[in-house]
Amino acid sequence: MLQQTQVATVIPYFERFMESFPDIQTLAKASEDEVLAHWSGLGYYARARNLHKCAKQICAEYEGKFPENREDVINLPGIGKSTAGAILSLSLHQAHAILDGNVKRVLSRVYMVDGWYGQTAVEKKLWGLAEENTPVKRVADYNQAMMDLGATLCVRGKNVDCNNCPLLEICKANEQGLVSKYPESKPKKKLPVRKTVMLLACDEKSSVLIEKRPPSGIWGGLWSLPEYESIDELKQGLSRLYEYDEKAIQSWGVMRHTFSHYHLDIQPIRVDVKTPKNIVMEDNASVWYKPGSENDRGFPTPVSKLINKISKAGELI
Repeated sequence: MLQQTQVATVIPYFERFMESFPDIQTLAKASEDEVLAHWSGLGYYARARNLHKCAKQICAEYEGKFPENREDVINLPGIGKSTAGAILSLSLHQAHAILDGNVKRVLSRVYMVDGWYGQTAVEKKLWGLAEENTPVKRVADYNQAMMDLGATLCVRGKNVDCNNCPLLEICKANEQGLVSKYPESKPKKKLPVRKTVMLLACDEKSSVLIEKRPPSGIWGGLWSLPEYESIDELKQGLSRLYEYDEKAIQSWGVMRHTFSHYHLDIQPIRVDVKTPKNIVMEDNASVWYKPGSENDRGFPTPVSKLINKISKAGELI
């Protein structure tokens, strides 16, 4: 959960997740919907899907016991070199280096490593420095200290606290007065904008039609609203399936949701529909969801906001 998410945000999610899935076996037996429901709001949902797959694989191949060999751990879904090193060093005191975002920032400044650390050559250099500095003894303390140093003192931006840093005397960036320039930022790239139209179809029982997304890709495995390329396409789809009053169509303000590689402009369309025209919901891929009811499904953040907007307005419940 801490990958790409801040500690303060993670804590309530972690506590709820551990209460529901206290061990590997419980997590492996859970449905994907249950796991994603506990992850909704954290983003990067492939992490949740991989964690679920990881638990299943551990039960199937390691009798439910987490492997202790580094290569076996790296081969588990969603676990890379740094995460494997963190798990094994912190839990079993094995001497493995780590290189999360905090450690990259510390090493980049101490050694004045030029270039954006997302570049292969730069990351390779940082790995070399990480392995060179990782001790054999008290490796758990060292790795935890490096992560904490980057999270509390050697932070991003202008709040860096060099005066209290234990590495102050050996930090090359501090010596040159260039701390703010390291690590170098990712080259800026203008994000493209994609557009979609989302349908909030509300039936006579005050429920909203939702659909399960494909298992991979953006929001993979989550429940979302039906999407169309245009309002005209949406109307055509509605006409084939439902009776509705076109005058009752409500076009809400465009909502922008930003991913790492593009902006998504969402045009929400609210429509009250009547009895469906022989609609067939195959493989439970589409269901009517009652806003405000107990939720065991994972929703993308913008979809949750749209459904909650209806609920808070008192239009459905």
